[in-house]
Amino acid sequence: MPIKRIFSAGGIVIRKSIKSTRGTRNTKGIEVLVTQHSGHKGWDFPKGHREIYESEEQTALREVEEEVGIKASIIEKAGQTQYFYYEEGERVLKTVVFYLMKYLGEGEASTAFEVSAKIWLPIDKVEERLTFKDTKQLWLKVKPKIAQLTRRRQGFWRAGI
Repeated sequence: MPIKRIFSAGGIVIRKSIKSTRGTRNTKGIEVLVTQHSGHKGWDFPKGHREIYESEEQTALREVEEEVGIKASIIEKAGQTQYFYYEEGERVLKTVVFYLMKYLGEGEASTAFEVSAKIWLPIDKVEERLTFKDTKQLWLKVKPKIAQLTRRRQGFWRAGI
């Protein structure tokens, strides 16, 4: 039986911490956006299907804004995940390319029905919230890069990357 292939893209969005978490300051000073899918209820990073006319980067930026109403800029490619599932009796291989993104501000969520919740978490709390093994593995590779980027780039949070 042939395997159907689907390509998606999404974003790992970071921002400077704006409030305390449970009475203590986020020691790294960075928060990461995590979303809960309205169907299967899993926690993940925002993502969605790539349209044929779009680049991976365009898809990632569009999906972040459509699903959660967040405007962001791409910092760099974070990596990808792949997994199989069944849809209407057909085996599907889904490849999702994620980009590390910097939060720019609020936009308008037009497909918010796909997301039942969004939360900004301190960088050290993200792994425990993520539902899927492949996304956790990607996160563990990306997390150290975030600390490096924000420490080494003078004016990182002010720059328009």
